[in-house]
Amino acid sequence: MKVNRQKLLTPRQKKVLDYIREFKEKKDYSPTLNEIADYLKKSLSTAQHYVEELKDRGFLRKSENMARGISLVEETQKILLLGYISAGEPIEPIENPEPISIPVSMINNSGNYYALKVKGNSMIDDGIIDEDIVVIQHMIIADDGDIVVAVTEKGATLKIFRKKENKIFLEPRNKKLKNIYPKNLEIRGKFCGLLRK
Repeated sequence: MKVNRQKLLTPRQKKVLDYIREFKEKKDYSPTLNEIADYLKKSLSTAQHYVEELKDRGFLRKSENMARGISLVEETQKILLLGYISAGEPIEPIENPEPISIPVSMINNSGNYYALKVKGNSMIDDGIIDEDIVVIQHMIIADDGDIVVAVTEKGATLKIFRKKENKIFLEPRNKKLKNIYPKNLEIRGKFCGLLRK
């Protein structure tokens, strides 16, 4: 069950956090302490006090000696890492689930999500490399151009789903590799994002 951490804040703390978040979304950089103080119509020390409280509660990070050194700590959610997926020749996934934390911005509230560790470099031209962890939304249909987890007669693989002139095939994103034309194909999910260590 996901806990809404916002409920743990006082109304004033939430007001400051919401202001910082909205400011950053609009301008793509964080407000200064002076801008927070102006927004609150309070002193600089009061703005600093709220920022420190939000930092202590794990909502913000603050880089010292930087005017715009406030950054948001993103909320995370746990999903299951189900094993490995090939980004080369198809291989069988290893189902040995372990929970991992991902940023909530990668997912929306609807849908089931899971993660897989990538083996191989067939998706390298799309920036997906060996040992990346891919976040997948479980679904059984796909549109042309979606990166999908596909199960073929040779096992599971991560590729681009293609549907052209009534032909369905899987396209790698590595110039050295050829398209896969499977006899049997099941879609098991759609790529949403990746984590890299």
